[in-house]
Amino acid sequence: MCLLRLPRITQPLEKEEEEMAALMGQIELEKSHYSDHEIRKLEEEEQLRRRKQSTYDEDEAPGKTVIMAQDLEDKWEQKLLQFEAAPRITDADKNNNRTSLNRRLDSNLMLLVKQKIGNQELWLLPQVEWQPGETLRNTAERAMATFLGDHVQAKILGNAPYGIYKYKFPKAIRTEHNVGAKVFFFKAFLQSSDLSQAELKEDYLWVTKDELGDYLKLEYLKKVNRFLLDL
Repeated sequence: MCLLRLPRITQPLEKEEEEMAALMGQIELEKSHYSDHEIRKLEEEEQLRRRKQSTYDEDEAPGKTVIMAQDLEDKWEQKLLQFEAAPRITDADKNNNRTSLNRRLDSNLMLLVKQKIGNQELWLLPQVEWQPGETLRNTAERAMATFLGDHVQAKILGNAPYGIYKYKFPKAIRTEHNVGAKVFFFKAFLQSSDLSQAELKEDYLWVTKDELGDYLKLEYLKKVNRFLLDL
């Protein structure tokens, strides 16, 4: 099961992208029409200009509070000055805490778990053995429940696997009729970011596509990379 946490923020723009965005913004500004607020502000400025030129002092209706467009802009400006954007680099990034979901916010993160295969402990995508009577999707759902419990929401994509990996068992556990296995890969999108209630029963990591090579064996990694698209 390839469980993905999708990006939470956009990736930083390249220099060419910034230049194109600035150009498109300028073109849009030049071709745009005045908004209702801008029209109101122009009308109020014209009214103030006429009052200054007029010798007749026109009083507003008694007890009526007038909020000018400029007053609103001043108020919005104060709110903007108080706003502080959340950092793109989190504490988990600084500490390289790969068990945290609150890292690499502009990239996909994939769940890896440490599992025992024969007498080896390997980092793998979550997997369980198929049971007779199950569909492959049923097995994928059971794999997710096995490692995450019932408290995590995720959307499995489709009923067919996205990839397959074949491998041979260690010689110590091979038999004449059972020398290896096939691993079918399904994909799922994590829909709940709070894993405080998750029942993670194994060592686990949340890693990017570029970090998979630090943990997965080469042949296994090749099969996984075939169905991963990290834009």
